[in-house]
Amino acid sequence: MNRRELLAASVACGASLLLPAGVVLAQSMPTVEEVLFDPQIPVLGNPDGDVTIAEFFDYQCPFCKRGHPDLMKVVEDDEKVRLVMKDWPIFGEPSVYASSLVLALAGDVKYADALHALMATKGRLEKTEVDSVLAKAGFDPAALVEAYRKDSARIDATIARNMDQANAFGFNGTPSFIIGTKIFHGAMDAKALTDAVAQARAG
Repeated sequence: MNRRELLAASVACGASLLLPAGVVLAQSMPTVEEVLFDPQIPVLGNPDGDVTIAEFFDYQCPFCKRGHPDLMKVVEDDEKVRLVMKDWPIFGEPSVYASSLVLALAGDVKYADALHALMATKGRLEKTEVDSVLAKAGFDPAALVEAYRKDSARIDATIARNMDQANAFGFNGTPSFIIGTKIFHGAMDAKALTDAVAQARAG
C-alpha cells in the first residue's frame, strides 16, 4: 500500500482508512505518512516493524493508563510492531505540561522511561505531581522545562498536528488508535490489539 494515499475518517470501529487513488475529500485529511511516520515522534518497539500502532492518548486519561501495560506487552511480544504515541492532551493544562516535558526528550533513549512513569500514575494529575513523578523516575523537571522552552516551536507543532489529525478522524476522546491503516475508537485490551495487528498484516 502507498503510504501517501489519503486517510479517510470513519465512525465505524476498525473501518478502513485508505481511499482509492484520485478520490478528493471536501475536508483535507492527513496522509498515512504524516500520521504514522511523523519524524518528530519517537518510535517504540521495532522501528522497522511491518505494522504500526499509533495511540492518541492523554497522560490523565484513566483508560489510556489502564490499557498501557497491555499495549506494551503486545509490542514486546510481537517483535515486528512499531509504536508511536500521539500526545493528544485534552484534559487541560497538566496534560499539556506533561506532554511538553516528555516530548522534550524526543530522540533521547530515556523518552520511554518518562512516558511509562507518567502512564503508571492513577487519576488526574497536577503539574506538581507531574514534576514529582518525573523526579522519582530520575529526571530533573526544571531541566525538562528548560529543554521544552528551547524547543517549544517543534514540540508545540507536534502536539498541534496530533490534535488536527484526531479532529480530522472524528475521534471523540482518548484513547483512540490507528493500527495499520484502520482506526479504532476507545480502549483496546491485549487481545483486541493483537487481533488488529493480525488483520493489518492480512491486509
